[in-house]
Amino acid sequence: MEEMLIPAAEHLAERMRVLVYNERSQMGAAAAGAAGQSIRDLQAQSAAPVRIVFAAAPSQNELYEGLVREQGIDWSRVHAFHMDEYIGLPEKAPQRFGNYLQERLFSRVNPGRIELLGRTDNIEGECRRYAELLNEAPIDIVCLGIGENGHIAFNDPPVADFADPLLVKAVELDEACRKQQVNDGCFATLDDVPTHALTLTVPALMAGRHLFAIVPGKAKRAALQAALHGPLSTACPASLLRTHPAITLYTDRDAFGS
Repeated sequence: MEEMLIPAAEHLAERMRVLVYNERSQMGAAAAGAAGQSIRDLQAQSAAPVRIVFAAAPSQNELYEGLVREQGIDWSRVHAFHMDEYIGLPEKAPQRFGNYLQERLFSRVNPGRIELLGRTDNIEGECRRYAELLNEAPIDIVCLGIGENGHIAFNDPPVADFADPLLVKAVELDEACRKQQVNDGCFATLDDVPTHALTLTVPALMAGRHLFAIVPGKAKRAALQAALHGPLSTACPASLLRTHPAITLYTDRDAFGS
């Protein structure tokens, strides 16, 4: 099994380590092993809870399956957050990101504290509430993906701000972002996809001590190449990830290319 997890290729994009795997399953298992080891190390170093922000997307499925199987993690000492949520979906809608994470991960490992984003009766108040929770202590780990339009969380090119003064904000979703939700099979038609969402901002994500980016699939190839090799620009918000001091990106041949 360990031999399977040896990457087919390894690259460096500025400060970001890029590990390329032949198969998506290998990519996910390797990312889960590394993230799990990071959690164990942090728990060994301190009695404080490990604070983790999780992305919710099909691209993260293999990561979460692997994390469920990781041994030696005291999940009661994990404080879990997520990074974005739609505005306008019913509370029990399966497309809500909190529900995805509850099904895929939280209900299976039972973190000691789960903070869900998405009370939308008072948008400004919800943004302030969640920002206060994020500010209680540093974020230790961020598990994230990259969108087909280069977004991180719901920081699409039209709204991404590398110097955003906020930690959480409401945004209008780019059409390319909304089309991705249809491509991923989350919604049947574009009209079904909400037009607005709450999101952690770029600075909120970049403040994490350790970042694990998981980016599989051919649909992500253009965005990944822009993130790795394009200019540092909000035209591809993920390009800023290259400047983080402790980030590893896990990808597969479909996304990275030959």
